[in-house]
Amino acid sequence: MKRLLILGFGVASYLVFLAAFLYAIGFVGGFVVPHTVDSGITSSTGEAVVVNLVLLSVFAAQHSVMARPAFKRRWTRWVPVATERSTYVLLSSLALFLLYWQWRTMPAVVWHVETPSGRWALWVLFWLGWATVLAATFMISHFDLFGLRQVYLAWRQQPYRELGFRTVLLYRVVRHPIMLGFIIAFWATPMMTVGHLLFAIVTTVYILVAVQLEERDLVASMGDRYLSYRRRVAMLVPWPHRHAGGSTPPLRRHAA
Repeated sequence: MKRLLILGFGVASYLVFLAAFLYAIGFVGGFVVPHTVDSGITSSTGEAVVVNLVLLSVFAAQHSVMARPAFKRRWTRWVPVATERSTYVLLSSLALFLLYWQWRTMPAVVWHVETPSGRWALWVLFWLGWATVLAATFMISHFDLFGLRQVYLAWRQQPYRELGFRTVLLYRVVRHPIMLGFIIAFWATPMMTVGHLLFAIVTTVYILVAVQLEERDLVASMGDRYLSYRRRVAMLVPWPHRHAGGSTPPLRRHAA
């Protein structure tokens, strides 16, 4: 029964994540979903800035603090190790739903691209960004990244083992293709409002800080192996490799 509960919790957490991810596409793109970055709750400008910054900070704090190894060691004293990743995924998704629900609209237009070719180019970039995010998760291990592999192995009563190092596709070009995809998706829009701009700036700053924290943890755990990879491959902006061969990039254990 305990193993079934662990498996059920992991599957449910993944489904909540999937809903949050799909909603994010509509939220940023401004279509299908009821609340978007440009059609949230109406309020004064001052209230909108404060509330939106608080919402973004809640997500950033949860997403980064729970991803740190020191927090995980303490957290797993209270929750089963097999559900640690699923719990992280679930809470991150709930933080996103809170943001979608309470986001304040800031409708003033910063730029508006009216030419058909320009609009098409930006929409292509928008979808390319989201496709990069999703594809990059499968280039490492999508089901491990979102906790399904852990709960499946617990259900099978098999020990969990790290998947190790991988050099695959986009990870040969940039060290953080998931984060690169998010940045592209957040900024590629034919009409940039003040609210969307606030969202894009804060999330980009968060990403730049978060990858530094992640890399600090990776260097601490991998040492020279990760340092070698970092010297060869750009962080977010694709540049040619400095030299061929060498060690391969580590599997991302979190996307913080």
